[in-house]
Amino acid sequence: MAGPSVADRIADRAAAATPMTVVRTVRGLTDRAIAWIFVAPTIFLLLAINIFPLIWTINLSFTNYRANRLTRPAEYIGLRNYERLLTDPDIWHNMQVTAHFVLWTLFFQVVIGFALAWLINRQFKGHGFWTTIIVLPMMLSPAVVGNFWTFLYQPQIGLFNYVISFFTGVDPSSFDMIGSVALAPWSIVIVDTWMWTPFVMLICLAGLRSIPESIYEAAEIDRASPWRQFWTITVPMVLPFLMLAVLFRGIENFKMFDLVVELTSGGPGSVTELASINLKREAFEKWRTGYASAYAIILFVTVFGLANIYVKALNKVKER
Repeated sequence: MAGPSVADRIADRAAAATPMTVVRTVRGLTDRAIAWIFVAPTIFLLLAINIFPLIWTINLSFTNYRANRLTRPAEYIGLRNYERLLTDPDIWHNMQVTAHFVLWTLFFQVVIGFALAWLINRQFKGHGFWTTIIVLPMMLSPAVVGNFWTFLYQPQIGLFNYVISFFTGVDPSSFDMIGSVALAPWSIVIVDTWMWTPFVMLICLAGLRSIPESIYEAAEIDRASPWRQFWTITVPMVLPFLMLAVLFRGIENFKMFDLVVELTSGGPGSVTELASINLKREAFEKWRTGYASAYAIILFVTVFGLANIYVKALNKVKER
């Protein structure tokens, strides 16, 4: 008969070395208390990483603190930072630029992503290969994508202008996507759509493949046309998945930073200066730390509030 294993011997030694007071204490604990003992370090770490910076930011938002003037004590100024932010026309302009970017990217990503998912769900020959090709942009770093498309947008050597020239006949050097006030906002919309449409496609594809075939078979027995099946079966059953994709992409696009910085740096002028870029300039270029903290809190409340309203709408759709 085999003797005790190495693990058993180690456990026996640990048990023998444990003081009796600790043994009595552990024996008196409930399963719930033991579970909290194991979970408590993780909860403490999460609170230290997430909650403490938030509380500290809220505190700084009521002061005139500047991070580059450490010798000068911060003064409590109440709601003055929030008043200045909410009455600053430049801040509202940045919010409008952000809203333009978020709404148009969501529109194109939803339409194109759902269309691609519907095509791939038909499982044509080679659909696996094309699915892999389509999702490749999503795997790249936003900074890499920004640099890559900066070269594509160059009016003299960029491939993008020559493609547009091939289909429209215009001179490739007659327009500059990232240097034009009118075209620069659309240049970042195009790049973000190219990069993140595969994400929406995958979520929609999961929704399409979760629909039981028996529902379509019953609809065919009732002589429902493919168009009617699409609007009465496919769209309603994929809608929760589609709304979930919109939620994720909306939150991410609202705080978009690195991709736009690499493409336009907020220019020309301020036509592509998103709220996140303006916040970075206030905090780390102008060093108005208290003001930037109030700015961050306003953005957080905006995203949190809109997301909560949207989640309630999503839950109502799921309950249907």
